[in-house]
Amino acid sequence: MMGPGIAVTLALGGVHTTILSRRQESAQRGLEAAHAQLRLLHENGLAPAEKAGWARDNLEARAGYQEALEGVDLVIESAPENMEFKQQLFARLEEFANPAAVLASNTSGLSITAIASHCQRPERVLTTHFWNPPHLMPLVEIVKGGKTSDGIAERVRTLLAVCGKVPVVVRRDTPGQLGNRLQLALLREALHIVQEGIASVEDVDLAVKNGFGLRLPVYGVFEHADIVGLDMVLAILDYIAQDLCNSRQAPPSLRERVQRGDLGAKTGVGFYDWSKKSAADVKARRDGFVLEFLQRAGLPRA
Repeated sequence: MMGPGIAVTLALGGVHTTILSRRQESAQRGLEAAHAQLRLLHENGLAPAEKAGWARDNLEARAGYQEALEGVDLVIESAPENMEFKQQLFARLEEFANPAAVLASNTSGLSITAIASHCQRPERVLTTHFWNPPHLMPLVEIVKGGKTSDGIAERVRTLLAVCGKVPVVVRRDTPGQLGNRLQLALLREALHIVQEGIASVEDVDLAVKNGFGLRLPVYGVFEHADIVGLDMVLAILDYIAQDLCNSRQAPPSLRERVQRGDLGAKTGVGFYDWSKKSAADVKARRDGFVLEFLQRAGLPRA
C-alpha cells in the first residue's frame, strides 16, 4: 500500500489529507498504517513530537468519491497498475473534483498521457511517482504528460519540496520514467553478466552494494564523470560499450525463470533460494539503512 506513505508525506507538509478508498474498512486500514509510519518517523528523530501530532490531526479516512472530492486541490491516485482501470478512474475523478484540482497518478511506469486521454482537462493531469517506501524515500518523479501544464508541474514540485521530498521533473512521458530506466538498465547488464558466466548472482549484488552503490546517495553519475574527467570517461566507454548488453528485450535467463514459476520471494525461489533467506529481513535492513541515512544526512523534512 503506497497510499498511507503518500498521505503521511502530505500531512507532514501541513496539508489536510484524506485517505480515500471504496470501502471504509480499507480506508481505515490505510489510516492505521499511516499512523504507524508517523510513529516510526518520530521514534527515529525524523518527525518531532509536535509535528507528528499535527500531521496525525491532518489525516482522515473516508469512503466514496463524490463528497470526499469536494473542494480538494490535489488528488494522488495509487490504484493497481492497470491502464483501463486508471483511465476510467481519472475520468470519474475529473467528474467529481473541482475544475482547478490537480489529478496525479503514482504509476511507476504507465503513460500518464494515455491515462489522461479520457479527461476533458488533461493539462491538469500528471504523474507523481513516489519511491517505495514513500514515507522514507526522498525521491518523487513528476512526469509531465503530453498536455500537462508547466505551471501545474511547478506547483506540484514546490508543494512536494515543502513536504520534505526531493522532486525531479521528467519533461517527457516515456516508458520507465527516469529512475526505473536507470535501475532497469543496471538490471539488464547484471543479468547479462550472470548469463555470460562473468560473475555469480551473489557477487554481482556484493559488487553493487559494496562498490559504486555505496556512494550513489551522495555522488551522482554525472558528478562522478566530471570528477574522473570526460576524456577518460569517453575512452572507457568507447572501449567497453561494444561489449555491454544492448538487447531490446528481457534476457533469456529472466524469461526462463518466470516460465518455470520461479518468481522470487513470493514463490520461494528466484535468483536466490528464499527458503534460506528472509524477504522480511532484507526489507527491514533496507528500511533501516534508509532511516540511518536520513538521520545522518539531515535531509529536509516538512
